[in-house]
Amino acid sequence: MSAFATEEDFVLAASLVREAGALAFAMREEGLTGRQKTSVSDVVTAADHAAEKLVLETLRRLRPDDGIVGEEGASHQGTSGRTWVIDPVDGTYNFLSGSPYWCSALALRADEDTDQPVDNPDVLLGAVFQPQEDKLWLGGPGRAATLNGGALPALPDAGLDRLSAGTYLHPTWLMRSEVAGPWTRAAAGAATIRMLGSGSCDLGSVATGRLGVWFQHSCPEWDWLPGKAIVEAAGGATAVIEVNGFRWYVAGPVAAVRDVQRLLVEG
Repeated sequence: MSAFATEEDFVLAASLVREAGALAFAMREEGLTGRQKTSVSDVVTAADHAAEKLVLETLRRLRPDDGIVGEEGASHQGTSGRTWVIDPVDGTYNFLSGSPYWCSALALRADEDTDQPVDNPDVLLGAVFQPQEDKLWLGGPGRAATLNGGALPALPDAGLDRLSAGTYLHPTWLMRSEVAGPWTRAAAGAATIRMLGSGSCDLGSVATGRLGVWFQHSCPEWDWLPGKAIVEAAGGATAVIEVNGFRWYVAGPVAAVRDVQRLLVEG
């Protein structure tokens, strides 16, 4: 199978995130407990595993030549030059706490371009579904970003000082100057700051203009690639830069992305 996304891939992606999100939400309504992973706020539930299993099994049946990687351990080495990246529940702490600000997300990435950095590859499509809000974002190269099937207007350009910034910094990182310093400089340049707890929901909001720009350090690919594809499809810019040995991920209007990059590296 060629390394590009077809319309059938977009249809499949939309179906998968809807089904995964619906399954997770139904399981939450029936009652769930979480298990701590790396911290109190980094948790996993049976819904995460069940939703990822659903996506994995469907992809193995319908796209057997494609690779698969998932947050909760799904893994399959493909031969097509394409890999599906699965985040069954992004924002699990919110999910478990009863907040509606969580989603199911996936991306289809290209594996053939060795010139691209491993943590910022070419992404062929992104799909994000926020079940409780019934919001489905889709986007990718050659396909305009959409929300529930309606095309999103191109993002207007604006500087960081005119925009809200969606971001995240775990409290423990506030004690580490090599991360807290760059983050504080970038955050201080924004009109206002929002920490909402789901990177893919944040990036969908950037694509619609509800959030102005987004930045975060050390993102795994399942937290970055789905939203990256959608923001780019909405006419936004994305960037990955290294500061003090940490990778920072930025998305939004061109001018704001440029401002965040400059502030991250100043000091």
